[in-house]
Amino acid sequence: MNMACKPVLPFYQPTGCECDLFETAHENGLPLLLKGPTGCGKTRFVEHMAARLNKPLFTVACHDDLSAADLIGRYLLKGGETVWVDGPLTRAVREGGICYLDEVVEARRDVTVVLHPLTDTRRTLMIDRTGEELVAPEGFMLVASYNPGYQNVLKRLKPSTRQRFVSISFDFPDSGTEIAVVARESRLEPARVAPLIRLAGHIRRLSGMDLEEGVSTRLLIYAATLMAGGMSVDRALEAAVIEPLSDEPDVQQALRDLIATVYG
Repeated sequence: MNMACKPVLPFYQPTGCECDLFETAHENGLPLLLKGPTGCGKTRFVEHMAARLNKPLFTVACHDDLSAADLIGRYLLKGGETVWVDGPLTRAVREGGICYLDEVVEARRDVTVVLHPLTDTRRTLMIDRTGEELVAPEGFMLVASYNPGYQNVLKRLKPSTRQRFVSISFDFPDSGTEIAVVARESRLEPARVAPLIRLAGHIRRLSGMDLEEGVSTRLLIYAATLMAGGMSVDRALEAAVIEPLSDEPDVQQALRDLIATVYG
């Protein structure tokens, strides 16, 4: 007898009621907006929930050149013939999956025009090039994320777009939770992870003064993974914390001094 394999859930440690909110939004066809700093777990959360709900996930890393055509699709030459190829958003609508737009504020303005009909009662996607108008089936969900700390005059999520989503604010977890997460992901002993988390707290308090943003949980996992692999603390932190956070020699030296204070 063949047994269907249950999908493995990507590890995610809830910090509040975000999992319940995601499930309720999904059940009711509501779009969801995740707000929070880089590397605090937004993408892992979406991956976890998609696996938990057993839904196909289409992730798009948004950038300056991302256009509506990149999401919807385009005609391409294949074997001497011109064929239509669906983009990730169109595939998610057709298959009733989850489309995740990571850092949506980075995308071009024409992208939001495409998203608006999908984020209200119409739940439709218009494909101008083929003349199709797709109605999103039950189960389709649009999820987007952005980092409010990086918004500026030129790149800001308009209120008319924000108010089409229910929203969750993310932040870095408390120290106990972050120790558990980093230890699990890196396989470094919790006792050796604890100083890393203390260091992260100091660096995050510097953010906004000498640094654009504090160290992410993701970078802490990288540092811990290098340490678990046998690399010295100094070398691991140089590669996974100091170099990624700043190119400025003065700031890098200040981070080294801070590391020396924490590690003794």
